[in-house]
Amino acid sequence: MKSVERIANVALAGLTLAPLVMKVDPNLNVILTASLTVFVGCYRSVKPTPPSETMSNEHAMRFPFVGSAMLLSLFLLFKFLSKDLVNAVLTCYFFVLGIVALSATLLPAIKRYLPTHWNQDIISWHFPYFRSLDVEFTRSQIVAAIPGTFFCAWYASQKHWLANNILGLSFCIQGIEMLSLGSFKTGAILLAGLFVYDIFWVFFTPVMVSVAKSFDAPIKLLFPTADTARPYSMLGLGDIVIPGIFVALALRFDVSRGKHSRYFRSAFLGYVVGLVLTIVVMNWFQAAQPALLYIVPSVIGFLAAHCIWNGEVKPLLAFDESKAANSSEESSDSDTNTSKKVE
Repeated sequence: MKSVERIANVALAGLTLAPLVMKVDPNLNVILTASLTVFVGCYRSVKPTPPSETMSNEHAMRFPFVGSAMLLSLFLLFKFLSKDLVNAVLTCYFFVLGIVALSATLLPAIKRYLPTHWNQDIISWHFPYFRSLDVEFTRSQIVAAIPGTFFCAWYASQKHWLANNILGLSFCIQGIEMLSLGSFKTGAILLAGLFVYDIFWVFFTPVMVSVAKSFDAPIKLLFPTADTARPYSMLGLGDIVIPGIFVALALRFDVSRGKHSRYFRSAFLGYVVGLVLTIVVMNWFQAAQPALLYIVPSVIGFLAAHCIWNGEVKPLLAFDESKAANSSEESSDSDTNTSKKVE
């Protein structure tokens, strides 16, 4: 699994840098970059212990409404306040967030070349005048934060598309790696809600497109084109992260059953097919498209067809990472108690 992940990491890095030295078709770039990002994030999400925090059905139901409120708020901010002022505030916010995300993304690769105690020894730093607030980190995290700070400073000063994409890819990978839907039922609820959300805000209002064009922050990936009238093709990070966490759940489901990449392949293939459909329709109509309109049915459809074909609908729907997390915590507690008794 690690070798496959490393190959995907190298391919993603090469594809990200490729437009600097050669002409890359933006449509192909969108498909390959998004697919590789989902692939990398999914494999990074596979860990020895299940996620401690998972999304509930109630959270999944509320998510589209919360997202709508945030989207509308941003639209109103850009409409009634200075665009430069709003983007300046957002740049400061994403500067800090970008350092954290990029550092966390680079950390696994950096840790291999550092002394063991740099990765294990915890340093605790207390905020001045707020002694109750403290931050814990390791020396390796400090080292990883150096390139993160550089790229964030580069982005804040130049707003270069490459810096934007590096930060955006870090957000995507961390989102897919850290977020857990808990179960496929919750995932279906979330994807269905955002399916409607995407259609409504793109087709029935100018809000989504307006915010995407005004929002000068790494919430979208930019792909250089040869068209001076439209210098970049764009893909929102949500079109990568939201389906990505569902595909990652399929991979962890496979791993939990000892069947490597079985349903992951069908879910991942569904994502790629949905992305291709988005690009085809976008170019056909020469208009922005809600990517989740094509990705959500494709991902769920491919996965559903596969499990129905195998007659494994029940175990797939019964899978729940939150229960696995609780059971692992209970087992670790019992092991601790046993060790104490032995002592």
